[in-house]
Amino acid sequence: MLPKIYRVKRTRKETHDTFTLELEPADGKEQFNFVPGQFNMLYAFGTGECAISISGNPQEPEKLQHTTRIVGNVTTALSKLRPGDTMGIRGPFGSFWPLQIAEGNDVVLVAGGIGLAPLRPAVYHILANRQKYGKVVLLFGTRTPQDILFRRDLKAWKSHLDLEVFVTVDRAQAGWQGNVGVVTHLIRRAPFDRLNTTAIMCGPEVMMQFTIAELLKRGVSPDNIYISMERNMKCAVGFCGHCQLGPTFICKDGPVFRYDKIKFWFEQREF
Repeated sequence: MLPKIYRVKRTRKETHDTFTLELEPADGKEQFNFVPGQFNMLYAFGTGECAISISGNPQEPEKLQHTTRIVGNVTTALSKLRPGDTMGIRGPFGSFWPLQIAEGNDVVLVAGGIGLAPLRPAVYHILANRQKYGKVVLLFGTRTPQDILFRRDLKAWKSHLDLEVFVTVDRAQAGWQGNVGVVTHLIRRAPFDRLNTTAIMCGPEVMMQFTIAELLKRGVSPDNIYISMERNMKCAVGFCGHCQLGPTFICKDGPVFRYDKIKFWFEQREF
């Protein structure tokens, strides 16, 4: 429950409103081990804390990274930190991507906007253990070309002949020669074996609803679809109730869920 003190090692601006913090322990000793899909509580001294998924490489525990969008007081305060500044970390918390369960299967990763950040560690893990998986396809959708995250990573991942990357934007701009349209349109032509595929996704709820519908049309089984409900978390221990979804607390029981376990909520009109 008590935050550990970490120091900002470097910062990187990803887009006009999104940034990545790379952190190291203030004492310079402890490595931070986590499983892809988990999150931390980041504490900006004097402002508060918020839940942010870990976006770094699990193979490099000495480099703790978080990528987030500026949306409130805490993330604004975090965006103003510079190398050498300190902050608090609680975690890691939560469930994780089913990467062991997916071994032997094709893997489809679908991300919308900032949802690529929680999926990034999964890509790193898969590439480090590539022989354990079948075809691997990453589908990433964002608003405009200027909103594309992790450009260097996407370029590097695309250069792997055993990893297929498809990027699409909602609105094209001058010079854009890639796909245009919502990310769900990419599922129809994504190369994977519907009977032996594990799908994992993160993004806005409406995007995940339509993504799930397209995957089901392709014949992917509901118990092979996993989603991250990382939004709306506040305390990470199920105390505040802010992220309660029926009898489920996203921070304690999630944020990663198998779709058939929370299918009921996705079918509600108000959701």
